[in-house]
Amino acid sequence: MIQETRPPEPDWLALTTGELIAYREAENRFRASAAARAFTGEPDDGAVLGWRDLALPGRDLPVRVYRPAEHGGAALPLVVHVHGGGFVGTAVQSDWVNSHLAARLPAVVVSVEHRLVAPDHPLPDAVDDGWDTLRHLLGDAAPWGVDPARAAVFGESCGGLISALAAIRARDAGVSLRAQVLVNPVTEVTAAMLDHGSAAEHAHTSTLGVPVLRLFRQLAVPPGADARAVSPLHADDLGGLAPALVVVPTHDPLADHGRRYAERLGAAGTPVRLTEHAGAGHAFLSLPGVAPQAEAARAEILAFLRTSFAA
Repeated sequence: MIQETRPPEPDWLALTTGELIAYREAENRFRASAAARAFTGEPDDGAVLGWRDLALPGRDLPVRVYRPAEHGGAALPLVVHVHGGGFVGTAVQSDWVNSHLAARLPAVVVSVEHRLVAPDHPLPDAVDDGWDTLRHLLGDAAPWGVDPARAAVFGESCGGLISALAAIRARDAGVSLRAQVLVNPVTEVTAAMLDHGSAAEHAHTSTLGVPVLRLFRQLAVPPGADARAVSPLHADDLGGLAPALVVVPTHDPLADHGRRYAERLGAAGTPVRLTEHAGAGHAFLSLPGVAPQAEAARAEILAFLRTSFAA
């Protein structure tokens, strides 16, 4: 058996397209490996999980599905999750939190294996994958065993951006969501993405640094892109959205993204709760093996969704 090892960190701003793809493939093999479980955590024994392909307009998209191992058969709430990483990442890295939510809410959790950001796939492709998955599942709820009246979105990092934009699209389409959970979210990919105090204070942490963010923005935003289409912080109207839980790790260059977005949500009249986890770094929820704050964050997400679905 080949033991997967993590690839060395590259020179982010000097990567060629071929080197980016090779790095991404090696990194995602590691994140999905047994060796990575020491960092990403073991799935909850109370959940059954596996892959399915979702037929979306013009493409088939893999999704990772989590269900409670024991359930009486009634339709369950739906949580559509989007993993972090932007130009890397896989739903498998979030098995720890998603399996727990599926078992303990209980709920059906569907994690979107969206198109990763690359020169041929800018960020709007991933944003469409998140929204199209949500819309498909709500429109075809019965075969999935979910209750379309009890649905939420949940995203981490770039997945938080995708989830926030899905919540905005849902409101505009007349689709009712019970909740949105945004963990260390990216909320701005304009030229001002790094013009926040947290980006200067935590520019080079062990889990995320400014060079990675510069590469992400370079790949993510097509020339002339409308800021509102890729940056929820710049949405014209943030009122009337699903109640939000915004989870911010304090030692994160993107911490102010979450803080500013929570402020804008509250100012627009959308119910919002902002929680901060002292000393936690970016992506901490996907790293319970090394981030002790992940347990408390998982508990608050579970409690928030449980209350939201019971309303």
